[in-house]
Amino acid sequence: MNKHRNKQRNRRGSDKVSLGNDRGIVKWLLIALCAVFLVVLLVLPLVYVVVTAIRDGWNAYVKAVTDTYAVKSILLTLEVVAITVVVNTIFGVFAAWIITKFTFKGKKVISTLIDLPLAISPIIAGLIFVLTFGRQSFLYPYLEKAGVQIIFAVPGIVLATIFVTFPFISREIIPVLTAAGSDEEEAAAMMGANGFQIFTQITLPHIKWALLYGIVLCSARAMGEFGAVSVLSGHLRGLTNTMPLYIELLYQAFDFTGAFAMSSILVVMAVIILVLRNILEYRGQKEGDV
Repeated sequence: MNKHRNKQRNRRGSDKVSLGNDRGIVKWLLIALCAVFLVVLLVLPLVYVVVTAIRDGWNAYVKAVTDTYAVKSILLTLEVVAITVVVNTIFGVFAAWIITKFTFKGKKVISTLIDLPLAISPIIAGLIFVLTFGRQSFLYPYLEKAGVQIIFAVPGIVLATIFVTFPFISREIIPVLTAAGSDEEEAAAMMGANGFQIFTQITLPHIKWALLYGIVLCSARAMGEFGAVSVLSGHLRGLTNTMPLYIELLYQAFDFTGAFAMSSILVVMAVIILVLRNILEYRGQKEGDV
């Protein structure tokens, strides 16, 4: 009997060792597969962009990124990103507040509409604005009379960018407000605090990291937006060309050094945003653990 039990124990032990070895093999295979995927699809293209940008020398690189049209495209991109972030921050906070703190008919409809830009192609979004504010629109005579130009102008670019990015901030805040509940706000209201005091002293500390995280994501998306902006911009060099549009223009003109030089600027911006995102994520998790 003892010998039989010992044999069973040895078999179980060997099975556990075998299972552990199999798991180890699977783990390293998955890690290797992910590493290859990341290197081929992310690292190599980024390295190629940087190498091609400086292939003709540092002077050619500096000349490409300091060209008048290049500087204008950078400034326009930053302007569009700044306006987009401000508008979407205000909208995102209000939308998240309404959805999580109030009960009313049409609440699910609003929540669905917030996600609508994620389901619509940016090209279609651009065409929507062309149809809404273009010459064939009933609004065009009134806009023309007021001297407001939206299509093939900066306002159109801003509107399109706001449209494709406005879910990012609200969708980061909504889960945080839902998890926080409303007990603290109700207690503060019973103690005589007004709405502004409740928001700044109770709600805002809860959502600050989610808000900043959403702002970073919104900035990244706005900075790289191409489809909707391409439809609405008119590709007016020096006037309505953001960085992605200007890069496409240079590439189509076979100015590969200029195109990749400008692309490297976008890569640097993307890396900065990625670092900020990781810092905010770490700070948020650290504060949540306290």
